[in-house]
Amino acid sequence: MEKTILIKYGELTTKKENRKFFIKILASNIKNLLKNYDISLDYDRVRMYVKVKDQTKVEEVANKLSKIFGIHSIVICHKVESVDASIQAKVLEILKDIKFNTFKVETKRADKNFPISSMEYNNVIGGLVLKNFDCKVDVHNPELTIHVEIRVEGTFIYTNEIKGSGGYPVGVQGNGLLMLSGGIDSPVAGYLALKRGINVNCLYFESPPHTSVEAKNKVIKLANIINEYSGNIKLHVVPFTKIQEAIYMHCKPEYMITIMRRMMYRIATKYAKKIGAEIIINGESVGQVASQTISSMSVINEVTNMPIIRPVCCLDKLEIIEIAKKIGTYETSILPYEDCCTIFLPRHPVINPKLEKCLQSEANYDFDTLIDECINNIEVISNLEPESYNDLL
Repeated sequence: MEKTILIKYGELTTKKENRKFFIKILASNIKNLLKNYDISLDYDRVRMYVKVKDQTKVEEVANKLSKIFGIHSIVICHKVESVDASIQAKVLEILKDIKFNTFKVETKRADKNFPISSMEYNNVIGGLVLKNFDCKVDVHNPELTIHVEIRVEGTFIYTNEIKGSGGYPVGVQGNGLLMLSGGIDSPVAGYLALKRGINVNCLYFESPPHTSVEAKNKVIKLANIINEYSGNIKLHVVPFTKIQEAIYMHCKPEYMITIMRRMMYRIATKYAKKIGAEIIINGESVGQVASQTISSMSVINEVTNMPIIRPVCCLDKLEIIEIAKKIGTYETSILPYEDCCTIFLPRHPVINPKLEKCLQSEANYDFDTLIDECINNIEVISNLEPESYNDLL
């Protein structure tokens, strides 16, 4: 039996005059993420249809679609003409391979030219099933729900619905630059930003030889994983060693983390503008570490005039971990490879830093030259494909 994938739109259906734009972006994202499959794609204001040439790949494609933002749900269905005899024959054909004791029928008649109302057709199909199978009707808690969608372009019949990722299609809200570390929080922040329709690129700060190749590969793998939800992510690697060593040599130990974060924000701001990103995204969670107290974030933010998006700022650690496990980043994030935020860590970092003291410490060295050097030597990794990260670590 030939199967078609039917996509039901998510939050984008709340849009009115912009709906066409949102659907067009969603279609483009689907084509990009399914570029390795032979598919055809049709859509209108209400539904989208994906036909997979290789029918053995239908479930695999449906699983890929479940990670694309802007989709409420996905169903693998059978399409027939909107003729009663054809619909009944297909229902019997589908059900012969399914074991069930109780069922109900849900009919949606979008095509009002079909002569039988939705409620009446529930009874027609219900009677057909009762006549041909040993089962009972249970409208409250059935083992099987038979969905019949009667539309102008045909009738779609299915029994299972796959939950989509919801949100907005990636790209409808412009571009953001994610400060990606090897920890648990920032990949989750990237995922949540993607869900709101932001096209994300990642910025990673490395400090060889103080940080290892394994630490870098860990971040590449994390970028690959969240790229499964986008398909457009590039990883931009900042050579941060000279700045970190200069901070260690010329700044007070308790202020090292605060000043390091200020330097990161300076670099992120300049680089975001260079690549056309409109916001900076990070995984800061209020109060989690010394640099994430309200007073610390205020002093650190002083160096940038760009909007900062903190998707996990009001979540506790267990909530963040739950999302990390759901999206597949957790096991990679907990691998024991140190990033530049954990090296040169002072015993007692300041939790209520003073801006004047930061400015005094930063005046002791020509950090501006090092910042420009960092930006001019950023490495861009663009071949982020899911299959490429399996053997990194």
